[in-house]
Amino acid sequence: MSLLLLFARLIDRWPLMWDRAIMLALRIPGDPATPIGPAWLLPFMRDVTALGGGLLLTLIVVAVAGLLVVRRLYRSALMIVLASWSGGQVVALVKQQVGRARPDIVPRLVDVRELSFPSGHAASSAVVYLTLAALGAQTVREPRVRTYLLACAVILVGTIGISRVYLGVHWPSDVLAGWSFGALWALGWWRLGAEIRP
Repeated sequence: MSLLLLFARLIDRWPLMWDRAIMLALRIPGDPATPIGPAWLLPFMRDVTALGGGLLLTLIVVAVAGLLVVRRLYRSALMIVLASWSGGQVVALVKQQVGRARPDIVPRLVDVRELSFPSGHAASSAVVYLTLAALGAQTVREPRVRTYLLACAVILVGTIGISRVYLGVHWPSDVLAGWSFGALWALGWWRLGAEIRP
């Protein structure tokens, strides 16, 4: 958390030029209200970004925890709930401490109300999907299944983060910080699961 706060302070003190360059590159030159790409890309990005929303992530965590309870894997169910809840609390705390405003160089293509740093969608989706994949990989023996689980989670988390920048609601550095935090959080819970698993 300290590194995340330090990164945030550096960003506020020395704004990153690549943040602006990437956001402007995703819009038609001379028309910042129109994103680049084919007509289907904007609705696709809106759908993808919803996969990192708080309500859907909560439903996924509850559903998976319920399945684990039914299978009598109580420890795994508890770990998934605790990892997701605690990760969300840390992200909310960092957002309040940093207080970085949303980007204003391009129009936002979805409605947002919270602060910008770190990206809650990027961080929370990384926490949930990567933790589920990491802990799930500990319960299977086939290497191909483990690889598949982790690849799906990484692709999903990556696409959600990209969608936040494409839609103009986050600076790329917000998303990078969210990904970094979420990946480290999931890695920590994976390590804990490996140590306490009988």
